[in-house]
Amino acid sequence: MNPNLDKLQPYPFEKLRALFAGSRPPADLPEIKLHIGEPQHPTPQLVKDALTANLAGLANYPATNGSEALRQAIAAWVGRRYGIPAPDPATQVLPVNGSREALFAFAQAVIAPRKHVQPVVISPNPFYQIYEGAAVLAGARPFYLNTLPDNDFRMDFSRVPEEIWQATQLVYVCSPGNPTGKVLPLEDWQTLFDLSDRYGFMIAADECYSELYFDEDEPPLGSLEAAKKLGRDGYENLVMFSSLSKRSNVPGLRSGFVAGDAAILKAFWLYRTYHGCAMSPPVQAASIAAWNDEAHVRDNRRRYAEKFAQATPLIARHLKTALPEAGFYLWADVSPTGLSDTEFTRRLYAQYNVSVLPGSFLAREAAGCNPGRNFVRIALVAAITECIAAAERIHAFCTSL
Repeated sequence: MNPNLDKLQPYPFEKLRALFAGSRPPADLPEIKLHIGEPQHPTPQLVKDALTANLAGLANYPATNGSEALRQAIAAWVGRRYGIPAPDPATQVLPVNGSREALFAFAQAVIAPRKHVQPVVISPNPFYQIYEGAAVLAGARPFYLNTLPDNDFRMDFSRVPEEIWQATQLVYVCSPGNPTGKVLPLEDWQTLFDLSDRYGFMIAADECYSELYFDEDEPPLGSLEAAKKLGRDGYENLVMFSSLSKRSNVPGLRSGFVAGDAAILKAFWLYRTYHGCAMSPPVQAASIAAWNDEAHVRDNRRRYAEKFAQATPLIARHLKTALPEAGFYLWADVSPTGLSDTEFTRRLYAQYNVSVLPGSFLAREAAGCNPGRNFVRIALVAAITECIAAAERIHAFCTSL
């Protein structure tokens, strides 16, 4: 077996199950799950109709690069969404089976072994654990860049030592961030692009939360948009990752795309032809319908905005939290309660049957601290009635303390 498998850490939800072991929540309180970022809003009918209308496609092997119609739909959406010229559907867009699969596979394709220096992969900390697993199984060393309240949860690239930059081959960026909701500003993109030019590393921009925001007039800045603003028309060393899962409430569809540097995508496409991960034709048809429609996406944002508007003030009475810049998480500091993030989570579940996720489970010890410690991630993904009920239970729990 690959010895690097032994370096993988348990997934946060495995740790949560262990934390809850032996707990017996009140039977008269229905369970409300706010620990996992799984969209619960209805799947748009147009997506289901397109999927079922194209089941005949199951009789055909799909192409790794997807259909021309799908690539064109994705490219057109990128152009509309970010106000930039649409990327070339033939060379700058590649459909993938959800951003998670692609984020992992990308590291396997781009990390190059070196004789005397172990490659480094930089990620934010806290982070989506796929970044860490992808780095480890590609034979690289993860470097965790803390995102902390005192820096407004930004990735402070000045904190990366020179010797780390010298060995870095890949930087994962999550914007809007999971779990903080932070959107990388243009000046930080400029810094990162300059560093990429200097050291030659690639940038994987995870943008799966890009369509969950609260002001229709101010959508979050995207990486390709930032590159265009800064004169990087060829998206040198940059690949963005996007998905329909959160945007269109279809996490089970496993549909997304990567777009950016044509040379990188050509090599990634070659890797994928051997990886065997082409998208099913019915899923491609459903994806085209989703990317071509914005009405259901605006309605989706309206639902989240309503939940955040009603739930956040209740929770913020006791925990340090506020509306994120984007995404569907509240990143809440529980230190005012006097409890650790794990004890807060365990007791909230045991006494009120509401599950959240300890922030320390989403981070690693780095630079002398675990930046997730004393935080919990609250995913406002359930129905609005459940989210309000959960906020009321959190309020009651904190009051009881």
